[in-house]
Amino acid sequence: MFPGYRLVGFSGGPGSAAFGRLGVGSLDRRVLEIEQLARRYAADRDPQPVLELIAVVAQPWPGQDGRYRVRIGADVIDDYLAAARRHRALLLLNVQPGRARFLDEVKALGRWLSEPEVGLALDPEWAVRLGQVPGRVFGRTTGAEIDAVAGYLESVVSAGALPEKVLVVHQLRPDIVQDFATLRPHPGVVVVRSVDGIGPPREKINTWTRILADRVAGIHPGFKLFFEEDSAHGSRLMTPAEVLGLRPVPEYILYE
Repeated sequence: MFPGYRLVGFSGGPGSAAFGRLGVGSLDRRVLEIEQLARRYAADRDPQPVLELIAVVAQPWPGQDGRYRVRIGADVIDDYLAAARRHRALLLLNVQPGRARFLDEVKALGRWLSEPEVGLALDPEWAVRLGQVPGRVFGRTTGAEIDAVAGYLESVVSAGALPEKVLVVHQLRPDIVQDFATLRPHPGVVVVRSVDGIGPPREKINTWTRILADRVAGIHPGFKLFFEEDSAHGSRLMTPAEVLGLRPVPEYILYE
């Protein structure tokens, strides 16, 4: 995957603009927008469009099993996978686990992860503990939990003789992922640490600097932009040139 490609995508899901741009209007039209945007980020690499679908959604009520999350329907994932194939894009399945375990939710997506175009994104700010409610507190995870997921992906790649899979870990604040350095290399799995700071350019760059102060060898940098939140209160989105001016240069750029 790297250094040949630069990944650029939208996140979201069907039925709610609050999930992100990917779920608004025609799916094929959104992918065409991603393709156009990806070309602006290509620089010295090949642009690779990405659809990051929120496949497990944290919620503020327990549900029947008390896990404070809901899994979207198989038909929805199938529709997004078909769109990814039509456009030669990657599909990343985003997991907001609530009180469930990341690994349990990832294994429940095994049917799709065995496909060559499908990777994974973990959203640990929505990974809460017993007695906590998603959205009321920031969740968190550990390098050990991420390592277990990466190990499972390695086994999927090996069993199916699949191409390299992308594993994105979203990080809004430094304390949301603990002991990132304990993550071990896993053949066939490339890990991206996506910095998800919200706000005007100066604040986003400050978050980028703080989170990547403990940069881990072998982990690739990613950067997330928010169409609405970053532009609130008279601010603006960072331009592709500004994002490419970050150091290290992001290898995955995601818009919500």
